[in-house]
Amino acid sequence: MAYIGELYQRYTHLVYGMCLKYLKDEEDSKDAVMQLFEKLVRILKTQEVIKFQHWLHVTVKNFCLMELRSQKNRLFRSLQHEVPELLQTTDPVVPEENLFQTDQKLIYLEKGLEEIPVEQKICLELFYLYKKSYQEIVNQTGYDLSKVKSYIQNGKRNLKIYFQKHHD
Repeated sequence: MAYIGELYQRYTHLVYGMCLKYLKDEEDSKDAVMQLFEKLVRILKTQEVIKFQHWLHVTVKNFCLMELRSQKNRLFRSLQHEVPELLQTTDPVVPEENLFQTDQKLIYLEKGLEEIPVEQKICLELFYLYKKSYQEIVNQTGYDLSKVKSYIQNGKRNLKIYFQKHHD
């Protein structure tokens, strides 16, 4: 544990900086740093590491990418419940194909989010992905409450139109 404490002292600022670069949220980055160092305790007991700084860099990067993927999956599930007709298929599918279709739907969702106005994208992500209330979105973005509600409603509608236009 003394070694882990020393590693924490030496590398915590670097790990935090990388997490902030990928996750773009201070609180998520702080949580990620703690989770990573907890993970390091378990990994270093069983694995020999020769070039620690390089290994740590790769580990942090992979952790952050997995976290971002998990966040996108949460956004996808939230939007799927909110706008069920967007992503539903009527064809019966086998489980292996279902996994492929889910990945395809996530790709479509990412592309759709890139196509809508940035204000709508920001509000949708904050509302569905980060579970922020309307008021929290107002505080964070500076948009009026009526604008936030409008951006979310119009964003959902624009995503639906995008899906119908490009992926039917």
